[in-house]
Amino acid sequence: MYDALSADYDRFVNWSARLAVELPFIEGALHKAPRLPGQPQKFLDAACGSGMHAIALAQRGYWMVGTDLSPAMIERARANALEAGVEVRFETAGFGDMVKIFGGQSFDALLCLGNSLPHTLTRSALDETLLDFAGCLHRGGILLIQNRNFDAVLAHRDRWMEPQSHRQGDREWIFLRFYDFDPDGLITFNILTLTRSGTDAWSQQVNVTRLRPLIYAELTAALSSVGFRSIQAYGNLSGAPFVPETSGNLVITATL
Repeated sequence: MYDALSADYDRFVNWSARLAVELPFIEGALHKAPRLPGQPQKFLDAACGSGMHAIALAQRGYWMVGTDLSPAMIERARANALEAGVEVRFETAGFGDMVKIFGGQSFDALLCLGNSLPHTLTRSALDETLLDFAGCLHRGGILLIQNRNFDAVLAHRDRWMEPQSHRQGDREWIFLRFYDFDPDGLITFNILTLTRSGTDAWSQQVNVTRLRPLIYAELTAALSSVGFRSIQAYGNLSGAPFVPETSGNLVITATL
């Protein structure tokens, strides 16, 4: 799915608006990360997509590394960093691969944003991923996760998300996102992309992937089981309170 979306991904997200809202909270979390004597702080953005969070933080002076399972997304991230004039190391890697690539205790904080963690489709895959996250971090390291609030999605059977649109010259894009609730308890996540030039007919493409809806109780219990503590929940990356019935996001900060 994400290889197929890589060319359009930065049209799908309004990065200037999103980063303006999210960066103050993210930086607040990063400031709580440990500072080892004589060493620069290093931060990892796991499942970084097109790299825009890592790039924005690098522009603010943070030493950033980004990983993503999609080679096309990593190529997009490298191109975005080059265009922005910042140095960020981007590597193709999936969940469970970070300690193998970077070594243990290599980072002071780890970000996993954009509803990436629900791509772990079993509890064992989730546990393996969280163990990998923990292995990457120094003692006292900070973990920041942003997921959809699946407590609310499942309670209300919310299928549709707000449409996104983009215009560039005479070209136009509309992105429609919706869920199918599957009998096995997983969710099929669909993105319908409509494109046209001028007044030409619309062309359409559907890309799909599967998600495991992570609810608050399971995620916090899984984090505790691998050694994370001081687990705090928020309703978005502005730091709003988490309300299971209504919050749009489940944002978690935790300390190793």
